[in-house]
Amino acid sequence: MPQAAQRQSSPTVRHDWSLDEVEALFNTPFMELLWQAQQVHRRHFDPNVIQASSLLNIKTGGCAENCGYCSQSAHHEKKVKLERDTLMEVDAVVTQARAAKEGGATRFCMGAAWRNPRDEQLDKVLEMVRQVKAMGLETCVTLGMLTGDQVGKLKEAGLDYYNHNLDTSREYYDKVVTTRSYDDRLDTLAEVRKAGINVCCGGILGMGEARRDRAALLQELVNLPEHPQSVPVNLLVKVPGTPLADSPDLDIFEFIRTIAVARLLMPASHVRLSAGRREMHDEAQALCFLAGANSIFYGDRLLTTDNATVNHDRELFRRLDLTPAA
Repeated sequence: MPQAAQRQSSPTVRHDWSLDEVEALFNTPFMELLWQAQQVHRRHFDPNVIQASSLLNIKTGGCAENCGYCSQSAHHEKKVKLERDTLMEVDAVVTQARAAKEGGATRFCMGAAWRNPRDEQLDKVLEMVRQVKAMGLETCVTLGMLTGDQVGKLKEAGLDYYNHNLDTSREYYDKVVTTRSYDDRLDTLAEVRKAGINVCCGGILGMGEARRDRAALLQELVNLPEHPQSVPVNLLVKVPGTPLADSPDLDIFEFIRTIAVARLLMPASHVRLSAGRREMHDEAQALCFLAGANSIFYGDRLLTTDNATVNHDRELFRRLDLTPAA
């Protein structure tokens, strides 16, 4: 075994990675990179267990942000033609959560298309969190930017995870969204950490960014004061009518390479294979799991786009001898 592989297969947990160091991991020969990532993964997790989360869109469309990938942005609605929907009733959300639990999900994530919620909107979400938590599910929400007071209310309601993705590198960010800054996102993450809520934060690949942008995104995540407990890695779902719908396809091996680097940098985090799985062959998903992904979104729908079906996932798990986390 090469000495470099020996050294990198058991990295210490760090928060001071340089961009050149992260890019050097990306440039590791593919087979060696996967071997290193699998060794690290096995030190922290059972390699045959997958955590399954379910995601529900609790409020659709009309978002004031102009994220170039998102079908829910009010800036794109004339071309996307997505029908807006108001915030769901609590009972309807609880029914969906119960079905997700019966289907094998252990975490229930609720997403609302807001730039930032008003307090009266948040009150309804707080009740959703309380009731879903009482069912024995982990709870996660993504609601946009939050104030410290709002984060405190979510913590008091029992929220386990808050999702707020950085999307891409700081340098490439204005090619994706211009209605809020990179630091706006980091400020919300800081409030979430301060309250003691687990952070779910990752990004989207395949938006036209370069490899160095992917390295810079992971550098931002790994150098946070605390590594995100959950790191969703999304492959762009090209929604017709959105500004990024014509982005060039990302080589699937580059996507898998990014999963492996994320595992090496954040060895104790759950790395989630998120949006874009429906477009992946089973063999590509298997390589993602080998590279260190150990979490998925489970269910036929992800916000406004289709996901791999539950039956397909169950069959894939059977073929790969993978067990959903209890």
